[in-house]
Amino acid sequence: MAFIDCHFYSDTLGVSASMYVLLPQAAHSQIGMSSASFGKKHPTLYLLHGLSDDHTIWMRRTSIERYAAKLGIAVVMPAVNRSFYTDMAAGPKYWTFVSEELPALARSFFPLAEERELNYVAGLSMGGYGAMKLALTHPDRFAAAASLSGALDISHRALNFPGDFQLIYGDVNQIKGSANDLFHLAQKLASSPHAKPDLYQCCGTEDFLYEDNLRFRDYCREIGLDLTYEEGPGEHEWGYWDRQIQNVLNWLPLPTRG
Repeated sequence: MAFIDCHFYSDTLGVSASMYVLLPQAAHSQIGMSSASFGKKHPTLYLLHGLSDDHTIWMRRTSIERYAAKLGIAVVMPAVNRSFYTDMAAGPKYWTFVSEELPALARSFFPLAEERELNYVAGLSMGGYGAMKLALTHPDRFAAAASLSGALDISHRALNFPGDFQLIYGDVNQIKGSANDLFHLAQKLASSPHAKPDLYQCCGTEDFLYEDNLRFRDYCREIGLDLTYEEGPGEHEWGYWDRQIQNVLNWLPLPTRG
């Protein structure tokens, strides 16, 4: 695969921004790597980082390049700081950046597919929240979304552990039932007649976000929203996420799998 360290100006953020990008390459003589590339424009996975990390973390803590190479899929990993993928009350508009500006810019820079069925999003912890928020808000843009140990019950988190959340959301009492509440977004999607993205959720049973994940899983089941759920031994750490991102890649509804 081609690995690009990309720096560009964001009109939305008003500053230079960064992302790592992996692009498929159909190499035949590279030792120890299987690789593939399909078509002129690549199926794309937007892969989101967690609260204490940045766009470099998936490349530093996992073998995402090796896992993705044989699938012929591009991987876009943007930096959003501690924004929770939200237009912050006391900061930049990271939701607008990641949902609108970033995909448009990435497609202008690289040969990335625009079709819904060729676009996917996944993330861990804060990024799991961001992935679900993107797919539940824009089911017309993403065929699948995956959350790994996601901070999915953001209203509960913000009310009980305010910290950064007041800077991000302002009045944390207003999160529930808003466009930042995944439960609210899931309910809207469940009652919508439009096509729904495939959803995947996993969490370790020793993770401090485990109960949050159970609440989201149970709510999706209650409202009839189809969700693939997996759990097992694991804490909030990279050994677990390195294993689980492989499961996510195997689960994605790639067109090459028929």
